[in-house]
Amino acid sequence: MAVQPEGTPCWADAMFADLEGAKSFYGDVLGWTFGESSSEFGDYTTAYANGKAAAAVVPPMPGTDAPSAWCLYLASPDAAATGEKIRANGGEVLMEPMQVGEFGTMLLARDPGGAVFGVWQANVHEGFETEMGSPGGYCWGEVFTRDPKAADTFFPAVFGYTVRKFDDESMDFTMYDVQGQTVLGRMAMGDDFPPEMPAFLNVYFTVPDCDAAVAKTTERGGALRYGPMDSPFGRFAALSDPQGATFSVIDVTKTEGEMPATSPAA
Repeated sequence: MAVQPEGTPCWADAMFADLEGAKSFYGDVLGWTFGESSSEFGDYTTAYANGKAAAAVVPPMPGTDAPSAWCLYLASPDAAATGEKIRANGGEVLMEPMQVGEFGTMLLARDPGGAVFGVWQANVHEGFETEMGSPGGYCWGEVFTRDPKAADTFFPAVFGYTVRKFDDESMDFTMYDVQGQTVLGRMAMGDDFPPEMPAFLNVYFTVPDCDAAVAKTTERGGALRYGPMDSPFGRFAALSDPQGATFSVIDVTKTEGEMPATSPAA
């Protein structure tokens, strides 16, 4: 996959205290296989779907006890410049730009509503090798936030997105476009989310059978958070793994209903 336009989701990874448990779980649920851990980079371990790089898992850095969570990385031609735009627009840089060998440069940030995300300036590692919609691969991402107006201001200011919204006002949902292509969604968090749950970027992985993935998740000690539900985009469900990291699965071959009408945001 070629280097993606600025603001396009390009990679995902997660820290797990029980790395072998995470590999076993996601191997079962998403069909992933795993490469050799890279001791030079903190035992960073790439996950593969049908032989193509799909994501990565890594143990926590020594002395940290952050909860397990998936991190979605957005492409940038210049991570340092993106970091400055994050600060200028009310966000916070949690980890300054760091060169990762010859692979590229990363930083970690938090938007004004509290959602943590990554920024990736690619070098030899351009990001996902999986095709959009292929089993086991990344499919979609959404910013879940309690401050939708702040998100709809912040992310376009930093990444140059144009914003569209659903015409159906019963759902507070917007889409962020890059060069005419929708790359990310934004969903307002309602009362159905626990008050202690922070804003987050939700990562969707494609599966050939949503219900089978849900069954395997619960069988392996994970939890069903929402769904399964049919939609015009596919049959999907929100899950959490046994270590508490949330993620979603979607079967894009099973669609129901018409695509919702959208309009440019005012």
